[in-house]
Order: sequence, then C-alpha cells, then structure tokens
Amino acid sequence: MKGQSKLQQARREFRVLLIFWNALRKPPLVIICADCQPKTANPEYWIQYRVPENQYDIIVVGAGIIGLSTTLTLLERHPGLKIALLEKGDDIAQQQTGHNSGVIHSGIYYKPGSFKAQFCVEGRASMVKFCQENEIPYREIGKVIVASDDVQVERLKILEERGKANDVEGLRLVDQDELAELEPHVKGIAALFAPKTGIVNYQDVSRVYAEKVQNAGAEIHLNSKVESFERHDGLIYIETESGEFSAKNIINCAGLHSDRVARMMGVDPGLHIIPFRGEYYTIKKEREHMVKHLIYPVPDPAFPFLGVHFTHNMKGYVEAGPNAVLAMRREGYRKRDFSIGDSWETFTFGGFWKMTARDWKTGFYEVNRSLRKSVFVKDLQKMIPEIKKSDLGTGGSGVRAQAVDNQGNLLDDFRIAQTEDAVHVLNAPSPGATSSLVIGNRVADMAEETFALI
Repeated sequence: MKGQSKLQQARREFRVLLIFWNALRKPPLVIICADCQPKTANPEYWIQYRVPENQYDIIVVGAGIIGLSTTLTLLERHPGLKIALLEKGDDIAQQQTGHNSGVIHSGIYYKPGSFKAQFCVEGRASMVKFCQENEIPYREIGKVIVASDDVQVERLKILEERGKANDVEGLRLVDQDELAELEPHVKGIAALFAPKTGIVNYQDVSRVYAEKVQNAGAEIHLNSKVESFERHDGLIYIETESGEFSAKNIINCAGLHSDRVARMMGVDPGLHIIPFRGEYYTIKKEREHMVKHLIYPVPDPAFPFLGVHFTHNMKGYVEAGPNAVLAMRREGYRKRDFSIGDSWETFTFGGFWKMTARDWKTGFYEVNRSLRKSVFVKDLQKMIPEIKKSDLGTGGSGVRAQAVDNQGNLLDDFRIAQTEDAVHVLNAPSPGATSSLVIGNRVADMAEETFALI
C-alpha cells in the first residue's frame, strides 16, 4: 500500500499469517482480530473466548508421584470430579520421581513437629501397605548411619532422640561390635540402626497411581508443557504445547518448575528452585557383598543433603552417592546439560549469591568431588575402607529441586501455598516419594478448603 513503509507492510503480513495459523491450529477456541479498533483496555488484540472442549473442574500440573497421588486422593473422596493431569514429558514420573534413589525412608532425620516428620513415618507405613495391596515389589532392607568419631556419636544420639520422638519403629543405637555383625566391612565406632527402612521403584508405584486415577475417570495428557495461564469469566485458560485447556481450579505439582508455574499464575512464591545434580556410581557385582544394608554417614546438620552413601535398589544393583553440585539446567542430569534460560534465572537470583557467599567452601568441595573420582572414593572409604576406585562403575544421576528463599536459606521442609483458585506444592523434598500418599491427602485437604469442594 502506498504511504506504508516496508516494516509496516511486514508487520501487517505477519499479523495476517498469525490469524490464519491460529485458525488452522485451533479454530473454535480463540479468535484474534488484529486490525479492528477495540474498545477494551488492550490496544493490540481483541480476544473473544468460548469454553474449550477440554474443560475440567481441576487441572493438576505435573504427573510425577505427588501430582498422581493428589489426584488419586481427590477422586477417592469426590468420584464425580473431572480432573486432568498435564505432563510436559512423554511419560509419567520421568523427572525427580524417575531419578529417585528408591529409598522408603523411616523418619529419623527430621525435626519433631515438622511436616517432614509428620509425613514420613505415616508415609512409610502407607507406602508399604500400598505396595502390599497392589503387589508392588519392595524390600525392608534396613539402614545403618555410621559414626566414625566421638563428635559424630553425639550427633547420632540426637538423631536417635529425633527418631524416637517421631515414632520410628525399631530404631536403636548399636555399638562397634554389633555394627561389625550387621556390616562386617564397615568401619565405625557406633551406628544408628533403622530396620524398617526399605527400597522400592517409585516409577512402579507411580504407574499404579496412574492406572487407578485413569480408571477413576481422570485424564493424563502427555507432551503438554504449560506455556501460559489466563483468567476469564471464572475459568483459568491454560495454553500448552498440545492445545488449550480450561479449569475452575489448578493444583501445581510441577516439581522442578513449581516456582515458575506459580509466577505464571501471578503468585510470588518467595523462593526459587535451584537445581542440584546428585551423581552416583555403581558398585561392581563382585564387590556388592561389602554392602548388606543401606549405609549412610552421619549428616552435617547445616545442610539438607545426607552425604555420599551406599544404597541398594530394586533394579538389582548397589549404588554409591550422591554428591550435590549445581546443575546448569533444571533437568540437568548430565554434566554437559546446559540451559541459558535456567542458568540466567539462577545467576540473577539474589538468594543464590547469598547462599553461595555463605556456603562456597562446601560448594567447592562438592564440585571437586564431582570432577575427581579419587575424592569421591576417599569419602566412601570413611565407611568402607576396602572400597577402591576400581570397584566403581558408571552410575546414574538425579536432580534435587532445592528451594532457596530470598535470603539464601536452603528450605528443608515442605512448602505448600494456597490462593483463591490454586494450590501450589512449591517444595516437596525427600522424603517426598516415601510420603506421597500422605502429601496427596494434605494437598487434597487444602484443595477441598480452597475450592469449596466439601
């Protein structure tokens, strides 16, 4: 057209193409009129909504073990609810759940009265019962927490007091002689023995959860990464990679991305998720006999990480690990994994630098242990002196969604927030998988209250 610059013409052509693209992709859902003169406050677009076919009472974001258990609980209580789970991956329970070490924790470490303490003991019992009822393989293999000096013995006594206050079944302090009977290859002067600590494959558990929620009428939509939320006429419209959905209410169980989902919905969670990669080695088959139970060091009370340890799993091998190193991607399971966006979010978050300034020595040591196998082995030798570098084979890794507040504090307890139309599970650290049924009950309680389901 005369009088228009090439740039203006290009913009006009782009808008026309955008109209046609939206019409072809989802014609009944959104009509965008780019050239009309709207009377609304939005100067760019006039958007006319209609109710999409994919409308639900509740949408759960994230089909990991917490999202699935929450959905299961809600449908058991309210069979008529129309619920959908939106999962960004091509299968359920792929991220934290799928990279879990598989321990059924007994509740030793946690401060009495904390959510962790409340959830874990009940969670262990409910998990064992669920596995029994649904024929999911598991083992009560037991755990020893090993003290190598008098300072650690005193910490063990504190852990014993905590565990007994939390009603951990069968917990007892053992001396050097009994430790030698339990673990002949372990060096220590005392240990805390938790016979009811178990192992299970949490992906197996999640698959049973998923089967039950689908049988109860819920839908699971894979490859449905959430891109945006928008509220209109009492509904929340959710744009995903697989199309548009709407619901009256949202439950955010997005794990590694829970803080992002909250912000997308206009909520300031007061924290950022900082991803920490935990790397494992496998113990070669001919050396597995040195590890009879789960073997842990006495943890540093200043950090939420339990240190490198020896763990059996239901896949049939023994692992050693993990360390805890900063990941450059939220799903950064490999050293080379990198995301500009994820890294930018981490490095522009003030709380990260406050945490780093306080704990840089620990962080440096973890990186050194990650890069040097010999350093990793030295830590393992504090528990099993016979272990050698040649005994370790390539293992897997997981990523811990570590919540860090604005002051740089590592949040070690569960954090669940409520808004008018949503419940956000912002921090569900270990023992999240162990406690998944109990957490699901708690989130369901909050959903009933918030969404007026009762």
